[in-house]
Amino acid sequence: MIFEDLTLIENLTLEDRAKYLGEERKIAYSKKTFRSNMMLNPLKLKHLNRIDNLPADMITLNLEDAIAPSRKKEALHNIALFLSNLKESNSFIIVRVNPLNEGGREEIEFLNGFSFDAVRVAKVKTRDEILEVDKILRDDKDIHISLETKEAFNTLATFGGIERFTTANLGILDLLTSLSLPQSLVKLDNPTIHYILSKFLIDAKIAGLNPISFMFQDYNNTKSFRAWCELEKNMGFNTKACMGPLQVEIANEIFSIEQEEYLRAKHIKTVFEASAKKNENGFMDMKYGFIDEPIYRDALLVLENF
Repeated sequence: MIFEDLTLIENLTLEDRAKYLGEERKIAYSKKTFRSNMMLNPLKLKHLNRIDNLPADMITLNLEDAIAPSRKKEALHNIALFLSNLKESNSFIIVRVNPLNEGGREEIEFLNGFSFDAVRVAKVKTRDEILEVDKILRDDKDIHISLETKEAFNTLATFGGIERFTTANLGILDLLTSLSLPQSLVKLDNPTIHYILSKFLIDAKIAGLNPISFMFQDYNNTKSFRAWCELEKNMGFNTKACMGPLQVEIANEIFSIEQEEYLRAKHIKTVFEASAKKNENGFMDMKYGFIDEPIYRDALLVLENF
């Protein structure tokens, strides 16, 4: 926990909370892979107080849709208060800001001096918006986007080439609305949803981004959430948006690389590199059959993500 007792914080006015801003700078998150991205409401102080020790690989502090306009300033100042007193965290911490022309610019500028890992901009439509964020955001933070508009869905593959722009999050409900499609389409066996997931995944990879699949709203339906995770892993996703600890636990389990897969990749790397020294880049391996350079590159990808 960041604060041992929240009683004092809970009773402070918005103005008085500024007096309790700290000067902590958390250690930068060092892991390369992410399985779960848990959304938190910054109006819930008890939730904010636990961001130093949660099992999610990513934590997104949400300033957008879930926060009423009349309380966005309160949520923003809550984030500043807890981040400024955060010494360390097990998670990669992201702040999801509003669209740039709906307060997002001001939110980024306000939070720039605080310690977190990335900013996530809502309802992006064009690459130029990402370039603008790249100019105003401090250099020690990554850029993420929420893909929620038909414009971004159509052109995501062209969004690459911005070094610290690393991640796209699929906001499928808003995207369906932007496409004039009903949200009732979100079913495991719906071919339109399969197409949206596939296009999002491939276009994100073309742009050099990590694609994070959408948040499943029915929090208590862990059976269906697990089925979505399994489907998405089979499609090629590595990360799932989560609503809470139950979903995080499932996502962390399913999107982890299995030990057997790791050992296979390690073996392939060893035997291929030994063979390559003999100028043989294609050979039969007693354990895993024929191995050549494409098989070797795939093994390296597994090891990189382990």
